[in-house]
Amino acid sequence: MKAFGFLSFGHYGSGRGGADPDARQALKDAIEIAEGADALGVNGAYFRVHHFARQSASPMPLLSAIAARTRHIEVGTGVIDMRYENPLYLAEEAAQLDLIADGRVALGVSRGSPEPALRGWEAFGYLGSTDPRGADIAREHFDTFLRAIKGEPMTYADPAQYGAGARLAIEPQSPGLAERVWWGAGSGRTAEWAGEQGVNLMSSTLLTEANEGTFAAQQADQLRRYREAFAKAGHTR
Repeated sequence: MKAFGFLSFGHYGSGRGGADPDARQALKDAIEIAEGADALGVNGAYFRVHHFARQSASPMPLLSAIAARTRHIEVGTGVIDMRYENPLYLAEEAAQLDLIADGRVALGVSRGSPEPALRGWEAFGYLGSTDPRGADIAREHFDTFLRAIKGEPMTYADPAQYGAGARLAIEPQSPGLAERVWWGAGSGRTAEWAGEQGVNLMSSTLLTEANEGTFAAQQADQLRRYREAFAKAGHTR
């Protein structure tokens, strides 16, 4: 085993104590568990992200608190649902988190898993999806996010201050962050798409296709298709 960590769903309840903590206690427990894991030499502390549910939601405050109180453990998500995200705001937050963590961030993102809300991303203001699952919005947001954390200009500057035609990137930038972004894939085709984009693949027990054979065989096929697409697209790292 090269590395191991833990993934928390961040469940909380009404605060009756014991196994039913409220949101405040669940967040504080998560910080203390991550601190203890860091001291023990655990490699990673990762958190699920859900909306309209009594679970971890916006992850950046929690991850920033953990990053500030640890020294070695990798911190990240599994996964941020890109349907619900403003990509430029997320890019700013992710860069600041990575700077606080001294490059210990592994950011898992994707279309997201099934949510309790019906087209909940629309309540967040993201309209216009033609896909009942919102995959088109997720990938559009992800493309903007990835270009932003790579330092590409995202808007035109005020010509009165910078001259005609000047463009601006988001700030801050955290070098290397783009190489620590993971796309959570639930199918072989999505794994291929992640390889084409040149991002890392997050593969899990969540599969959205029912092929013949064991889960291990399906996951192995997913990994093979990802690696082949990654190489074919010319990515070398």
